[in-house]
Amino acid sequence: MNDIVPILGILVSIIIPVSVFIWLYLESKDRNRTILEISKNLEDSSKIGDMIDMLDERKKEPIDYRRTGVVTLFTGVGLFLFGVFFLGSVLKGVGALVAAIGIGQIVAGYLYPNTSEELTSAVEDFEKK
Repeated sequence: MNDIVPILGILVSIIIPVSVFIWLYLESKDRNRTILEISKNLEDSSKIGDMIDMLDERKKEPIDYRRTGVVTLFTGVGLFLFGVFFLGSVLKGVGALVAAIGIGQIVAGYLYPNTSEELTSAVEDFEKK
């Protein structure tokens, strides 16, 4: 009876990733089947590209490095404080590294504008000079 917990732990670590892969495969298969059925009934082949773009779930907006940088920065600060109060110098170093990565992302977000409004305003500011 004492051996059941480690066995269940090992099985859970195998079952969860496999079930996620199966779920993503089935979801993708249904989307591809839908695109195929709709494309069979369309006369205009140029509308197929629009249909695929409509069903595509990827984000079309660029990544906001300032936002992700703030989240990473405070994750690093939390790890650092956890190391200060509980686990010691190793976690302090990891927290400082993660916080430095967050600061770098924030700086990159301000150096490289990523939305169209920011790009337009950057171009207009450059043209004024």
